Amino acid sequence: MTMPIRISAPGVRRVAVLGAGSWGTTFAKVLADGGSDVALWARRAELAREISQSKRNSDYLPGINLPRNLWASPNLTDVLDGAEIVFVSVPSQSLRENLRVIRELVPADAIVVSLMKGVENGSGLRMTEVIEQELDIDVDRVAVTSGPNLALEIAKEQPTAAVVSSSNLETATSVAIAATNPYFRSFVNTDVIGTEFGGVLKNLIAVAIGIVDGVGYGENTKASIITRGLVEMTDFAVAYGAKPETLAGLAGLGDLIATCESPLSRNNTAGRLLGQGYTFSDVVKQMNQTAEGLSSVAPILELAALKGVEMPIVSQVAQVLAGTMNPRDIAPHLTTDRVDPQPET
Repeated sequence: MTMPIRISAPGVRRVAVLGAGSWGTTFAKVLADGGSDVALWARRAELAREISQSKRNSDYLPGINLPRNLWASPNLTDVLDGAEIVFVSVPSQSLRENLRVIRELVPADAIVVSLMKGVENGSGLRMTEVIEQELDIDVDRVAVTSGPNLALEIAKEQPTAAVVSSSNLETATSVAIAATNPYFRSFVNTDVIGTEFGGVLKNLIAVAIGIVDGVGYGENTKASIITRGLVEMTDFAVAYGAKPETLAGLAGLGDLIATCESPLSRNNTAGRLLGQGYTFSDVVKQMNQTAEGLSSVAPILELAALKGVEMPIVSQVAQVLAGTMNPRDIAPHLTTDRVDPQPET
């Protein structure tokens, strides 16, 4: 397979995106439309060929035309060559093994950005922590981006915003400039913990919303779970050092609303199938893309227990996944173990 040679105009930012699923391809489009020269790593040669030659990704973004300054390759060396920023969009549970492959290929001064929303099973580490550990790079060169970002809507250039977070504000700003164009605006903060956990935790609440939707409950039920779910998200994230205001922003509330309310959400879809009576294994078989919320339930509950944080909604999702709770039993009056009136905090 003949792949394009990477030749950028002087002064044009070179970036790499690892992962050619719906979100990786969409974010590559965001970056290309922001003026960067974008190389996208696709595991399958035939998909890389389609992206490079036809400017389409019919598997994940049917009907979307991709920019001319975006090309793909199955060769990691070619994709990472000269990259100033490397964006990583692979399933969270395969991140570590992918990083081990690219460890010697990432340019020495490149910024590495997580586009993923999950925690690692076993270690309970956030994705930026796995990146720091496996690539052995300074924390100031690592960032994460999160927000109300449903891939297909963005690929259709419907306006939205996101947050880029890094412990180094200059790093976050550099990434945000690259990830800004007429339909996509990036803001910055230095609360990596809050930004990252917001993206993880909202997936779990979205699964709960999908479950009650699949059961047939209405808007009151869903609004109650979303609201109380935000409390669970905030309590958990703050216990691990996040700023509460981060969870009230784009990476928390904004992402929560988008993911819970849209049929485009993989986590919402997975939950809806569970609510309709499908088993966990059946749901996994039906989903052609990863629903990160399903794999994050167990490690999040383990982390919550370490800090003594109660997460009744997420706990009930875990019971539905295990087949020990009827999906119909997830409802607002069950989102607490207490029966006496409580202050709304």
